[in-house]
Amino acid sequence: MTTWQGWQRFATTEPVVPPQPGDPPRSMEERLAYHSSFVTIRTPAIHTLATQVRALMILGRHQQTTARPSLIVTGPAAAGKTTALLNVGRTCHLAHSRKNPPPPGSTHAAVPVAYVLVPPGATAKTLVTEFARYLGIPVAARMTQTQITDAVCHTYTAAGVQLVLIDEIHRLNPRTTTGAQTADLLKDLTERLPATFVYADISVTDTPLFTGVRGAQLAGRATLVDCGPLPARQATRQPFHDVITDIENNLDLQRHTPGTLPRHAPYLHQRTAGRIGSLTRLIRQAAITAICDSTERITKRSLDAVQLDHLAETQHRPHTRTR
Repeated sequence: MTTWQGWQRFATTEPVVPPQPGDPPRSMEERLAYHSSFVTIRTPAIHTLATQVRALMILGRHQQTTARPSLIVTGPAAAGKTTALLNVGRTCHLAHSRKNPPPPGSTHAAVPVAYVLVPPGATAKTLVTEFARYLGIPVAARMTQTQITDAVCHTYTAAGVQLVLIDEIHRLNPRTTTGAQTADLLKDLTERLPATFVYADISVTDTPLFTGVRGAQLAGRATLVDCGPLPARQATRQPFHDVITDIENNLDLQRHTPGTLPRHAPYLHQRTAGRIGSLTRLIRQAAITAICDSTERITKRSLDAVQLDHLAETQHRPHTRTR
């Protein structure tokens, strides 16, 4: 998805749909494929991010003199940051394409969204080259960073890019010379491109991104959207229980008893520490196992048999010191 062709394919591919009442039963392979890709669960973070992005895009639409306000999606690993980022990007892409279809006979589709991954050990030149690669802008080895940046700003503006999604922003360290130059490049791009920037970062407040002069500039322009673990309770609401119910309602199992997973909400919260990524993986993997062994249902025993990511497992089953 870090090229325009790949992003367009992702954004325009019809998402998988859960089983509908009255539909004929799906084959085993179809159901395995469905649980492998699965639907996007609308978490509170996704709702908040979508609302904030829409408001900031309108707020910055006619801003000319300074950088537009930006957003940072932050939270621990396996909290669903990238999923939220991609979901909002796809929504923006489809909405813009519906409102601005290409003229009859035109072969050029609208380019409302750009998605860029910060490469490991990024320098300013390697990062701006990633921006260029997304739209297929030719970059020769002899070109300077300034020349590539100028080409990127010209092409992105001409293409009408309105939303720039930058993932893995925690790979930047403004305390180093290279990191500071790369952070300056991003600041330059936000001021030259007529687009709203949204970053995704692992626990941004614990990284150097918000420290020093450059960090203060970013903090002064960016709104944080916390994609942290879902609490078991929040005032009178039970957001984790609601998400589990949503996941269960979208399963395609032949003998699963509705209400089983919500009853195990305390266990599931302890098992996954409230992380949406770990939760969906746990339930999807249990569903795939249930199809493969023909039990067609998820129980607490089958959930406990699934080995999750190391982070979730070490929190659920902490190492005990022996005497």
